[in-house]
Amino acid sequence: MHIQPVRFERSPQLHPMMTEEPYVVGTRVVVQGKRGPEVATVRGEAQDMPSTGRFGMILSVATTQDLSRWEELGREAEDLKWLLRARARARGLPVKIVAAEYTLDASLLTVSYSAEERIELSALIQDVRAHTRARINFAAVGPREQAMMIGALGACGRENCSSNHLQEFAPVSIRMARDQQLPLNPEKLSGPCGRLLCCLQFEHTQYLELLQDIPRKNAKVCHESSGACGKVVKLHPLQGTVDLYTDAGLMTEIPASELRPMKGEGKPEGGKDNRA
Repeated sequence: MHIQPVRFERSPQLHPMMTEEPYVVGTRVVVQGKRGPEVATVRGEAQDMPSTGRFGMILSVATTQDLSRWEELGREAEDLKWLLRARARARGLPVKIVAAEYTLDASLLTVSYSAEERIELSALIQDVRAHTRARINFAAVGPREQAMMIGALGACGRENCSSNHLQEFAPVSIRMARDQQLPLNPEKLSGPCGRLLCCLQFEHTQYLELLQDIPRKNAKVCHESSGACGKVVKLHPLQGTVDLYTDAGLMTEIPASELRPMKGEGKPEGGKDNRA
């Protein structure tokens, strides 16, 4: 594989004064990334500027020269990624090269990788040094970051959220699945990265609010109109109903508003115990 070294000169337009001018969604802009200037696309309305730091700030609208430079750097980085993969395989290094990306000024090449244990990668730096003048930084990434960089389809049939619109990874717990009355099947609750689905967090707050007005699972309750009593076996927060298994051996779905606790049974406070 023959790769020409990148020899871009630093553009004077890469570090202009930051501006508060609003940009239309879809506009291609130059932003201050964590490691340097990058090309990005405006996805939403403007938000308040952070009090400290410049990370994420729009520096300018991307010019035709910026876009052309970004595309060429992307092709160069892709070639270097495959070169590094070949060198790592030849050296027998237990590492997966996930992605490689330049900053817009071509001063830094960030190589994202994953490995089961701590590994020395200085030999790979020497392998790629002859093909780029940029400073080389190796960054270890986890399963979610890999899915974000590589891209994949989720169970919903759409592009996974991490590579589509998520800006950061919020904590996701199995409790969120329980609160949403989802079957605790690891295969159905895991995304392409093998971790719990990020979308479990999207509606969790709403489910907690709905659960406040519903008896907890296994609670003993009675129907106000018919007087039938039994045990709650399943919750339907969106419908505001529960499945009640009556003392007579019947299973029926009843609105939660028509139920009252059986004598000696207390209603949970704040929905804290309303989990499957």
